[in-house]
Amino acid sequence: MTEKSNKIRLIFVIYWFLLAYVVAALIWWFIALSRQNSQMTDYKIERIQANSADYNSQYHKIIDEKNRKEYQYLGEGAIFLLLIIAGAIFLYKAVNKQLKISRQQQNFMIAVTHELKTPIAITKLNLETLEKRKLDDDQQRRLINNTLDEANRMNTLCNNLLLSSQFDAGGYKITKEPVLLNELIENSFNDFKKRHPGRNFVNTINENIHIVADSLLMQMVINNLLDNAIKYSPKEGKITAAVQKNEKTYIVSISDEGNGINHTERNKVFEKFYRSGSDANKKAKGTGLGLYLSQKIISAHGGKISIDDNQPKGSIFMLELNKTV
Repeated sequence: MTEKSNKIRLIFVIYWFLLAYVVAALIWWFIALSRQNSQMTDYKIERIQANSADYNSQYHKIIDEKNRKEYQYLGEGAIFLLLIIAGAIFLYKAVNKQLKISRQQQNFMIAVTHELKTPIAITKLNLETLEKRKLDDDQQRRLINNTLDEANRMNTLCNNLLLSSQFDAGGYKITKEPVLLNELIENSFNDFKKRHPGRNFVNTINENIHIVADSLLMQMVINNLLDNAIKYSPKEGKITAAVQKNEKTYIVSISDEGNGINHTERNKVFEKFYRSGSDANKKAKGTGLGLYLSQKIISAHGGKISIDDNQPKGSIFMLELNKTV
């Protein structure tokens, strides 16, 4: 366990100790007031003359006053106790949330550093090889293509980081226009086929899908879903695009044949920086921004993104988008 974890654990121990002390003090306050109230009641009863004509009325008046004070102490104590417990729970959840965000940001920075370092190192090595060695045309073309792929990776990462910060700050303005989504999907599939020639891509969409959208953002969504499918499915697995039509919407699906996503994680995967829980998944490249941005973009277009099981295995990401009139 790290020194930071020990400090956090110590802080929580102190926090719960202080909370228990406050609750115990509140209970002791109630007991002390109740005792004082009983003693005052006994003292007042003793002062009543036994042969007094209104003895019974004075006695009942004192008892009623005692009961009112007990109810008052009980009500005030219960309200204070509820406020203390509610405040403690709220503070505990808030601190836990901040610690979770801090851990996610730390993991995100590590992932970003790795994601940037790898293409930079590969690009540098390829350029040094081209500079120092005489290569034939095929070798040069292969190195140049590899360098361009790494540059595209860096460009995608930078775009995701920039767009994420703009969405969070509310500073990105969506430019909507008539778009043929099937063309964007076809462009993405062709691009990924060139970059990953060994993968099995199947695009079954052979009809026009008319929507009103920001074409750049929708292209980013498709790219993120295809990239996600490649990361978390085997090389021999099939990645398929399909479409279903309803009266008012298109449902575009990108399916893979990977390990799938647990039902408990299907909402979490759209959270910022979140990465699916299995060790195999976390070893894959990524920053936890792709699905977060995809969900933000689809929601900004008035649509929905959801996950379903693929058969016999894998996941299906479904985009529900409004048709144009």
